[in-house]
Amino acid sequence: MMIEILFSRSTHWTMGILGGLCFLLIGLINSTFSYDFSLIKQMTMSAILITALEFVAGVILNLGLHLAIWDYSHLPFNILGQVCLPFSFIWFFLSLPAIFLDDFIRWQLFGEEKPHYKLF
Repeated sequence: MMIEILFSRSTHWTMGILGGLCFLLIGLINSTFSYDFSLIKQMTMSAILITALEFVAGVILNLGLHLAIWDYSHLPFNILGQVCLPFSFIWFFLSLPAIFLDDFIRWQLFGEEKPHYKLF
């Protein structure tokens, strides 16, 4: 929500729910695979997951309920104006801090293995 506020000066409360769900599912990806699973693969899976959730939320909130929270129809490679390739790339890079934060929380609060990473 904070990133959205920084760039568009507004947000919708449903973005907090969607962002939280994305973080939990990135954590699930993160905990499902070992540290031998590369960061690039984790980030790719996370970006695909976020894009899929954004599409489902967009179809429900924007197309179904007509809330007009976002519209990517002016951006290239969009699907129904709800998702687009440029934002999928953004989700790829933004998933990295989420992966690191999830690992840090698991390590510090739950005593899981200290994080170490494999880039490729």
